[in-house]
Amino acid sequence: MKAADLPGAQVFFDAVDWAAAPYLAALSPVALAIWICVAVRRARLVRAALADRVTVEVVPTSTFDPNEGEVGRWARQLGRVHQSAGGIPARGSAVRLRYSAEDGKMRCFLEGPATAAAVLAMPGFAEVEVRAHRAQKDIQPVRFPTQREGAK
Repeated sequence: MKAADLPGAQVFFDAVDWAAAPYLAALSPVALAIWICVAVRRARLVRAALADRVTVEVVPTSTFDPNEGEVGRWARQLGRVHQSAGGIPARGSAVRLRYSAEDGKMRCFLEGPATAAAVLAMPGFAEVEVRAHRAQKDIQPVRFPTQREGAK
C-alpha cells in the first residue's frame, strides 16, 4: 500500500506543496548566488594557475628505450600533478607535453602548475635527464663593491 492511496493523503500532499512553495522560491536566488560565487572562484583559481606555470625539459640519452612498466610508471607520475596542484581545478592543473624542433633536434617539454613543480622535475625514466626551465631573468647576482687600497 502506498502513502498516496491512504484516505486524505492527497489533501496532506497538497498542503505540503503550498506550504513549501514560499521557501523554495526564497531558496532559488540563494542557490543561484552560491553557484555564481563558486564559478567565479574556480575561474580565478584557474586563471592564477595558468599564469604561474613551470616548464621542464626532458632530455633522453641516445640509448633510451623504455619498457612498458617504465611508461606506465611515468604516466601515473604525471597523473599525480593534478593531486599535488593543491585544489586547482582540472583546467588549471593540466600537464602539457610540448615538442619542438630546433636545428634538426627534437626537444620535449613538460609544462604544469608551479605548485606541482617537484612532481614535474622528478625523472620518470632511468635514462632521461630533467632540466628545469623556470624563467630566472629577474634574479640578479649579488655583487660586493671592492674596497680601494686607501679606504678602510
